[in-house]
Amino acid sequence: MRALRVLLPALIVLAACSPSGNSVAQTPLPTPTRSVPTSAASLRMSFSPVVKKTAPAVVNISSKRLVRQQVDPFWELFGLGAPRDRTVGSLGSGVIVRPDGVIITNNHVVEGGQEITVSLADRREFPAHVMIADPRTDLAVLKIDPPAGERLPALAINDTGDLQVGDLALAIGNPFGVGQTVTNGIISALNRTADPSGDAASSYIQTDAAINPGNSGGPLVDMNGDIIGINSFILSRSGTSSGVGFAIPAALVKRVVETALGGGHSLVRAWTGARMQSVTPEIARSLGLATPQGALVADVWAGGPAARAGLRQGDVITAVDGRAVVDASGVNYAVSTHRMGDQIRLGVRRGGGDQALTLRAEPPPASPARDERVINGRNPLQGATVVNISPAVADQIGIDPFTNPGVIIMSGGQGLAAQAGLKSGDIIRAVNGRRVATVGDLVTALGAAGGGVWRITIERDGQEVTGTFQV
Repeated sequence: MRALRVLLPALIVLAACSPSGNSVAQTPLPTPTRSVPTSAASLRMSFSPVVKKTAPAVVNISSKRLVRQQVDPFWELFGLGAPRDRTVGSLGSGVIVRPDGVIITNNHVVEGGQEITVSLADRREFPAHVMIADPRTDLAVLKIDPPAGERLPALAINDTGDLQVGDLALAIGNPFGVGQTVTNGIISALNRTADPSGDAASSYIQTDAAINPGNSGGPLVDMNGDIIGINSFILSRSGTSSGVGFAIPAALVKRVVETALGGGHSLVRAWTGARMQSVTPEIARSLGLATPQGALVADVWAGGPAARAGLRQGDVITAVDGRAVVDASGVNYAVSTHRMGDQIRLGVRRGGGDQALTLRAEPPPASPARDERVINGRNPLQGATVVNISPAVADQIGIDPFTNPGVIIMSGGQGLAAQAGLKSGDIIRAVNGRRVATVGDLVTALGAAGGGVWRITIERDGQEVTGTFQV
């Protein structure tokens, strides 16, 4: 299951898997007409026309992988038994977004899958391969190959951003593996963010349409039958729907699909080049703001997009592309949905006045160079995969892009590093008193240790700890 921090006081349960051309096809999106029921007859109206349009494009996804099952250590003492491979399966949902068989789903539905099968609404099955998988957005794009000349039913992605709280919505998927199921509800909230640091990879649509295990990757559609989100997870104390479900917005979905069709293997998000914090009531009072909304600029990356746009420390970003933003996560999300090179309009509060600035969408810089390596030799880091920290690497793994230069462990591997308790996300700061700024520094310091003893300082969860290792 996918781990995610949230600001709501409830148990996180993913809308999870039940155990067991260069452009996205689009049709013109009409302006929605909103009205409330006015009579008893209007209350008997049906969602059937929307379901007939959308259901044929919704698919079931089965993913299988082999895992090594360890033997009970008690029997190993007697030399009995051996590790065995077993097949682990999962079920989820997806939706066809191009008639040639391009499908969007959740990354956690197919993560680690060695055999992926897609079942269409008419029960035909096709093998699928992964075009792109992005853990941070929890989105994956699959491709199946229908018979020559056949055009599969596909849904348009409505990324116009015209959603309003209270709009009707349908969730379609395969809950608990029972078969295709449609539930209805409303848009309960927009721009729900899940990371108090402001480094959110998404800004979710909240809905009360019932979402249960197996709905993951299925579409949330509007009354025109267009995709407005991909169902991802729920909050629940029981593990089943409690009416608080979350979907990844269509704007981000479309960016991931476009990246896959363009041959990319991961989504590169535009970044602001600024460290921000959400405006609290205390900050709002100190700055004379009428409401505690927006993102306070705490730091600016020298030479980055924010610096070139004219942003300064102490500025408060209040709007992106003319739309008000609530917090820092909302700013980062709005910027990240843009294509590289786009001009992004920022509304900024500075010194009691309002300003309009233009930020150019750019990827985070990969400086210093990545220099990813697996550490070899007899030392405490043997088997670990390490990489230089840069804003690009920080964006990839979800840490603060303003983290001080250093070397981070991407994987502990199976060697001495794993045995020593070192793990993914640990930042190596020093070896035997020598500060480590790059992978090259690390390799040199490890090789220079005498007597087979290493004093290694790591940063974990914001705290530095020094341990002594003897190999």
